[in-house]
Amino acid sequence: MIRPEDAQFHPPTSEDPLWAETNYFGLYAAQDTASPLNIGVYGLFREPLGVVGSTVSVNSRKVSLPWAADYWDAWEHLVIPRPANLLDYELANGLKVVCAEPNQVWDVDYADEAAGMDLHFRFTALAEPYDINDPAQDPMAADPDPDLTWGHAYAGHFDLTGHVEGELRLRGATHPIDCVSTMDHSWGVRAERQTSRLSWLHAHFSKDFVVHGLFDFDTGGGPDAPSALSMTHGYVLDHGKLHGLKAGGGTTWRDGFYPRAIELSVTDAADRTFELEGTGLTTFPWQAWPGTVGHNALLRWTCDGRTGYGECMDFIGLGELGAAYNRG
Repeated sequence: MIRPEDAQFHPPTSEDPLWAETNYFGLYAAQDTASPLNIGVYGLFREPLGVVGSTVSVNSRKVSLPWAADYWDAWEHLVIPRPANLLDYELANGLKVVCAEPNQVWDVDYADEAAGMDLHFRFTALAEPYDINDPAQDPMAADPDPDLTWGHAYAGHFDLTGHVEGELRLRGATHPIDCVSTMDHSWGVRAERQTSRLSWLHAHFSKDFVVHGLFDFDTGGGPDAPSALSMTHGYVLDHGKLHGLKAGGGTTWRDGFYPRAIELSVTDAADRTFELEGTGLTTFPWQAWPGTVGHNALLRWTCDGRTGYGECMDFIGLGELGAAYNRG
């Protein structure tokens, strides 16, 4: 069960210096489907080392180089302000985050004057946080596989769906933001080399209906081969109530490991099955830290006549990527 104090830093349960805590905020402006903006704001805090990596991205196109996106900024060794406070911090890269109501409301501001970039938004939760490690909430948590879903890196982890309102100003253009999206917070030992895969995705149809899921997949077919998805965790948000997913899977069709199209079938704890189809609108190679690439796409989703939007992040470690591209 996630409590209000879980919005804050946690005492490390390991002496491993790579203990980390993260916050990720993904948001989008998809009103203009010819140029849909996908925005990501991230912090990876290695509190025992006193440093934080932070990335901010804005992308409206299909790119395979981070600097080909509308905006990309990445810092790996920012100093964690002291005293360390995950509820109220300001970093040297221009990111300021205030969590006024733990696990419910965050105000996020980011400014890069040299690049003509200003981002301001408020995230307001639409439900309680979803604890992937709590069997009372997540049907898949009763018998977890530590080799999936990033193992020790997700020793503590919750996903949280909310309403995002704000504004992006970038190089003279102003973009209003009003969307439903999902953030997350993780804590645990996060190795520099990633050895497992993770497809972290969601489809937001309204404030009353959202599907969020975490999946494993295989890279054996190579960068352009379709891959089967095997669900490890997830939920349906239905009119403010969370329903854990107990089964699910699907297929992702790929171009260079980026999701081009996704088909999903998931079943929740109430024995309801949902069929979803997603079409990729953007691509972006997000390196949350140097040892992995998140093959990021904003997708347009359909489910039972409804249309929604949401991200897919297909994370693959550099070692596995190198093997996949050099298999011959």
